[in-house]
Amino acid sequence: MESLINYFETIPTAHRSLLLVGGITLFWLLEGAFPLFRFNYKKWKHAWPNLFFTLTTVIINFALAFLLLKTADWVTLNNFGLINWLPEMPLGLYVLLGVLLLDFIGAYLAHYIEHKVKPLWMIHLVHHSDHNVDTTTANRHHPLESVIRFGFTLLGVFIIGTPIAIVFLYQSLSLIATQVTHANIKMPRTLDRVLSYIFVSPDMHKVHHHYKLPYTDSNYGNIFSIWDRLFGTYRSLDRESIVYGVDTFPNAEENASLKHLLKQPFHKYRHPDSSL
Repeated sequence: MESLINYFETIPTAHRSLLLVGGITLFWLLEGAFPLFRFNYKKWKHAWPNLFFTLTTVIINFALAFLLLKTADWVTLNNFGLINWLPEMPLGLYVLLGVLLLDFIGAYLAHYIEHKVKPLWMIHLVHHSDHNVDTTTANRHHPLESVIRFGFTLLGVFIIGTPIAIVFLYQSLSLIATQVTHANIKMPRTLDRVLSYIFVSPDMHKVHHHYKLPYTDSNYGNIFSIWDRLFGTYRSLDRESIVYGVDTFPNAEENASLKHLLKQPFHKYRHPDSSL
């Protein structure tokens, strides 16, 4: 465990980039071999706006990374934060608690709030308006959302007191998890169901991408499914019944246009139909 922490404390940028590019490439290929849905789309054309938003997310996170470094260094130096106020524990447990709590504040809580606060939902809508969810959808976030998500991660580091090694470990696991759960791959139902008791599984997350409430407002988790189960936001839906997109913004052509997506957060809020 100590060697793992030492690695992530100084993980090279090239290695983090390899996780991103390698993950997209791997799941892109798996989608072709084991597709969940057989989309009638041009894969590269669909990927273009999603890859653009992936790039903007990388740029924003890179530009603001010094804030993470400074905050993580400060909490470590001052022994500040929840996991540093607990009694001394084995390193493995310390790391697990750090990752778990970062997943709660930086992912679950951020995601939940984005769905409940109307201006934030309009920004997050860009992610949900994809009618053909695949691995490139994982980082389809408007630049404004990338800043918001970064802010929640920064808040998590401060409250929890995670050193930079745990932050980088969490971000790496988060990247892999989002690529897996968005990938258009058909996992055996039993395996998916068993995984979903602890981790967010592909079928579990795809319920969140169903076009209509109450399913859209469920399954907010990123790495761990325990938060949804603990706070009562878990829902299940047969994967064959899932329809991607958002009922209030149904225009598939506009939702595939980069120009439209950049302007989407500034549209007037539209009230959804919550009936089943």
